[in-house]
Amino acid sequence: MSKNTRLLLIDKNQVESLLSFDDALEATREAFRLHGLGEGRVFPLVRERLASGSMFGIKSGSVEQQKILGFKAAGFWSANRALDSEPHQATILLFDPDTGRPLCVIDGNVVTTLRTGAAGGLGLLQFARPDSIRLCVFGTGVQARIQTRFALHLLPGLRSIAYVSIDAKPDARFEAEVGPDAAARGCTLTHTVDRDEAVRKSDIVITATPGTGALFSLDAVQAGTHINAVGADTAGKRELPDGLLKRTKLFVDDADQARSIGETQWAKEHPCITLGKLMTGQASFERQENDITVFDMTGIALQDLTVAHLLLQRATAANTGTQVEWPW
Repeated sequence: MSKNTRLLLIDKNQVESLLSFDDALEATREAFRLHGLGEGRVFPLVRERLASGSMFGIKSGSVEQQKILGFKAAGFWSANRALDSEPHQATILLFDPDTGRPLCVIDGNVVTTLRTGAAGGLGLLQFARPDSIRLCVFGTGVQARIQTRFALHLLPGLRSIAYVSIDAKPDARFEAEVGPDAAARGCTLTHTVDRDEAVRKSDIVITATPGTGALFSLDAVQAGTHINAVGADTAGKRELPDGLLKRTKLFVDDADQARSIGETQWAKEHPCITLGKLMTGQASFERQENDITVFDMTGIALQDLTVAHLLLQRATAANTGTQVEWPW
């Protein structure tokens, strides 16, 4: 005899209506807390290149005490640009850990954008100098835009943002999305083509590009700078110049994953501390004036799962989403 259950589908528009910046921050903070305490598990990463040249990966994990189990299947399909569509694609599934039955399917694109932006914001709060006023961001895509918006959301002292585009041309979409946030906070936004000079003048640097090579020179990085490194998420990718990590205080979201696919793959022996250990008091760091700090962000499954769990709760309470009969 079959059992009648339902599978909840939560699409992009519903995710956007249910999830704010602050929601993403709190859920992401919880993910790092769980990671630091060992109460949330991160399973081995799958990251494979397809015959088409596209990249496909799976990030999975669980939080036993909260009955959270699931994964995000995601990757990068560059040919989507010719379809006027987003090349990054992601889908999240949550399961009942007692039976293995799927509970919900969630569009993962918005989740990935917001949880990564939130992680970057937490890194800025933790590692950047409190008196930071000048930000430089490399890239103009989805992650460059959300990282910059979270920086503006969390660092009211910012007064100038210089952005560097890959094609060395001003980006209308970047300026349209980031400009109003910057103006509302009395912060100037300018495009620049002098990469080293932009880094040299900045207190904070965010790199959010496809990660095909070093974006600036080693000697451009000044004492006291903090860097959020976002773009290196696959073996062989990098954004930072050779030799930089050895000069830094290095922080990561997950040490094994960072050494495998993040910037840390280029300095595997350099000591690093996970953000979760800092947030739960199991490690400490007191920034010195001349410290150069790097937060190597590879994105962990627990970020996706805590946000997805929140969305499932919100959608259920609001009676939103699409219910599908799922007998077994």
